[in-house]
Amino acid sequence: TQVDPTDPNIVYSQWQYGGLVRHDRRSGENVDIKPRPVPGDPPYVFNWDAPLLLSPHSHTRLYFGGRRLYRSDDRGNSWRAITGDLSRGIDRDTLEVFGKVQPVNAVAKHASTSIYGNTVALSESPLVEGLIYVGTDDGLVHVTEDDGETWRKIDAFPGIPHMTYVSCLTASRHDASTVYAAFDNHKNGDFAPYLLKSTDRGQTWTSIVGDLGEREISYSLVEDHVRPELLFLGTEFGAFYTLDGGEKWLKIAGLPTIAVRDIDIQRRENDLAFATFGRGFYILDDYSPIQHVTAGQLAAPAHIFPIKEALFYVPSRKGRGSQGASYWTAKNPPFGAIFTVHLKDAVKNGPELDKQATNPEYDKLREKERTRPARVMLTIRNERGTIVRRLEGKTSKGISRTNWDLRYAAGGGWGPYVLPGEYTLTVEKEVDGEVTELAGPEAFTVKPLALGTFQPDDRREIREFHGRVARLHLAAQGAQRALRETRSQLESIESAVFNTPTADPKLAKRAHDLLVELKDIDEQLNGDPLPGRFADPSLPGIRERIRLSMASWGMTAPPTETQRNAYDYAAADFGEVLEELRTLIEEDVRALKRDLDAAGVPWTPGRLPKWERAEKF
Repeated sequence: TQVDPTDPNIVYSQWQYGGLVRHDRRSGENVDIKPRPVPGDPPYVFNWDAPLLLSPHSHTRLYFGGRRLYRSDDRGNSWRAITGDLSRGIDRDTLEVFGKVQPVNAVAKHASTSIYGNTVALSESPLVEGLIYVGTDDGLVHVTEDDGETWRKIDAFPGIPHMTYVSCLTASRHDASTVYAAFDNHKNGDFAPYLLKSTDRGQTWTSIVGDLGEREISYSLVEDHVRPELLFLGTEFGAFYTLDGGEKWLKIAGLPTIAVRDIDIQRRENDLAFATFGRGFYILDDYSPIQHVTAGQLAAPAHIFPIKEALFYVPSRKGRGSQGASYWTAKNPPFGAIFTVHLKDAVKNGPELDKQATNPEYDKLREKERTRPARVMLTIRNERGTIVRRLEGKTSKGISRTNWDLRYAAGGGWGPYVLPGEYTLTVEKEVDGEVTELAGPEAFTVKPLALGTFQPDDRREIREFHGRVARLHLAAQGAQRALRETRSQLESIESAVFNTPTADPKLAKRAHDLLVELKDIDEQLNGDPLPGRFADPSLPGIRERIRLSMASWGMTAPPTETQRNAYDYAAADFGEVLEELRTLIEEDVRALKRDLDAAGVPWTPGRLPKWERAEKF
């Protein structure tokens, strides 16, 4: 497919043997724009995958390859051939299959296959208008430097078997005379990779296969738009990249073992797109770190790659809704700021275990179990140098990524959003309780998209409100957990007293009375559950009001008056309720535990057992 760069609503797409349409996304209309022969012309023949190119120099100019190359200057409304037959002109019925020329009645002869002798690769230089390269399935490359007026044919290439399929041609974005070529000879039982580079518009060629494996059939090759020596390659078993123009190739992790037939770059976002022969589509989000990586950076203890501007908005949480399980969706890129960090060595502590030891190293194992695990911390500070969040990074060596959701921590790692502005990232390691800075600070920006209709006049005032809500939320969350733990302790005490014949039953009654008091506090915190059991309306508790005010954390608009009032009501009641809970736990329950100890009641949660050595039971 090709998309008009000036109007993404105009899309060109095709199917087998040169079927070609222009799709208007506004109207939904498809217009058939396949080139058709005029009287006196031979039939127009196209490959199963006919090469289609939208010129980088004119968004209305199309090139479409069959046995000849066709050009349209009006978006496919009309076409003209700018070449003759570009193939070797070999009759496919003279070629041997399984060792002989097959008869006309052979099973499925020529069915579901490409008609031999066609163009299959096409590229125009982004730097020189009219410098066009065309490759064929029978091993030819044609070059024009004057937009089709004259052509030069190349029919032999160093190290490439004769008549090898030209799977890809890529004109360089950085040098007007450089072009890359990939060849595919697997139909002849040859699975080797073939990659060439020319710096003189195809006059001479050199191999850039480098250290690629012996069976990496090469299908697609693209050149990075920032770093000329950074190339990406799609092969039969995945994708690779090189930082040095093809001497050393590195496999791209995360892709399944599948043929990568096409690669493209979204240059604005530095995203890499892979299309596979399994009809899969993969995106490597923001590969820009490898555009800038140097040997010096990799030799440092740690390195933070440049951090892209983090766009602040409220992510949609819509799922499939009522569309059903068959409605296809894919994950979005992580929201917020993306941190890419390289560690030269793994961060770890404790003794190293001998993997070849024949017996367990008990002393080392004990020491390792008692050692606080080492960790990597990603520390984020605002423009005043105040820490706003700590994230845990990967401790393994190499490059890793971590995303920050642009929130403060306020219980469970989820809190209000930070203000847009300038921030820094520092990478630290903690080993045996000692913190050492490894890299940074690296500056980055959080930028608001301001998509909403209702934008605040003063974001700092809103941030102050969010901060007050966060502090109240954390306190109420702590009170709820203390209440739950105390309830469990009192319920255990009731049971333990019953099972201690010598204990006064009044101890159990005291535990029960405290449980009743605790229930009253619970209802103030969480509301009375009884009306709900009978489908009757009930008043909100303190925590429900807090949750209502917390809903403003997920908005870019200012908090509503209802949300502000909810905070005020909750804050007014919570202090008294917290004091009741504190008195119950620190005075009443503590006194009850002392009396349980005196009465010889066995251990219950929240108490240490009482024991004295005795000779008789």
